[in-house]
Amino acid sequence: MATPNLPVGTIVDAPVVELPAFATRHPNLASESLGTTIVSCTDQFFASATRMLQDSEPVFVVGKFDEHGKWMDGWETRRRRNGGNDHAVIKLGLPGTIKGLDINTSHFTGNFPPAASVHVAHCEGEPNEQTQWVELVPARSLQGNAHHFVEITDDRVWTHVRLSIFPDGGVARLRVYGQPACNWEKQDPKALYEVSALAQGGRVVAYSDAHYGTPTVILKAGRGANMGDGWETRRRREPGNDWIIIELGHAVTVEKIEIDTAHFKGNYPDRVSVMGAKVDESTDQSLVTQAMFWPAVLGEHKTDMDKQHFFEGADILFKGPVSHVRVNMFPDGGISRVRIWGRLAK
Repeated sequence: MATPNLPVGTIVDAPVVELPAFATRHPNLASESLGTTIVSCTDQFFASATRMLQDSEPVFVVGKFDEHGKWMDGWETRRRRNGGNDHAVIKLGLPGTIKGLDINTSHFTGNFPPAASVHVAHCEGEPNEQTQWVELVPARSLQGNAHHFVEITDDRVWTHVRLSIFPDGGVARLRVYGQPACNWEKQDPKALYEVSALAQGGRVVAYSDAHYGTPTVILKAGRGANMGDGWETRRRREPGNDWIIIELGHAVTVEKIEIDTAHFKGNYPDRVSVMGAKVDESTDQSLVTQAMFWPAVLGEHKTDMDKQHFFEGADILFKGPVSHVRVNMFPDGGISRVRIWGRLAK
């Protein structure tokens, strides 16, 4: 796969595409940063299947080769000469309801699979011969160097995905967008929970701007790895402030809030505040308007660069019950993580 007129070592980025709604409202359950793993794979001679799970966008490096041939940023199998097809079984980082997929063949032009299908399963351990696989996406045609978005309408919870390619070839990235599942009926109602966390069912509903970074990552575990591992808005040149609305995994009485500006030094917010309310039924669109009138859970507080800010006790003005929060930053900037802790509301 040669790229003419470009010197060796040139890095070619994948083209920017407009994401469908499900890809902006739900996290990628197949992200390596969530602990997603490859359980099994029929073949990965040219490129490891784990590369499909990377959070970074795929690139093409002109003239880069390894011991197996041209280096490709994705999963690539050898050319089949004996019939059949290749597949990879993936354990999702978080079990959940799948809202949509993206089978991305960026930079695979003469070596992409002509077709692919997706099956799913729910199992406590690793899949075996008794595992019942359900067809989620029937075999569909693929194009080279392209995204293939598929919206899913299925409310069942899945733990594993099997991507089959026909007959062989390469896939740059597989994204499995969905809503993480959490069984609150088995949880201790007296315990303190980080209900904003992705693993607890937290979800980004809407935001004012996301010019830099991906808003969903503010709900991930751990501190941000770098400035790109957070939510950052463009520089605001008009009145107002930026905001993000988060649906909590369960309604709670709020006891503690963390706003982490890790790695944001010349671009952290001047101030932050949090508003919240218990919402029984609403659409994402209507929540944007409603949130402007929610009571203050946390008043305006100054922030510092690259720091974890904790608020509790008297700082919490309205404890709830709260099922949704709106985090405001004044006037703009970047936040690495937001954490809301509380005790489950009945």
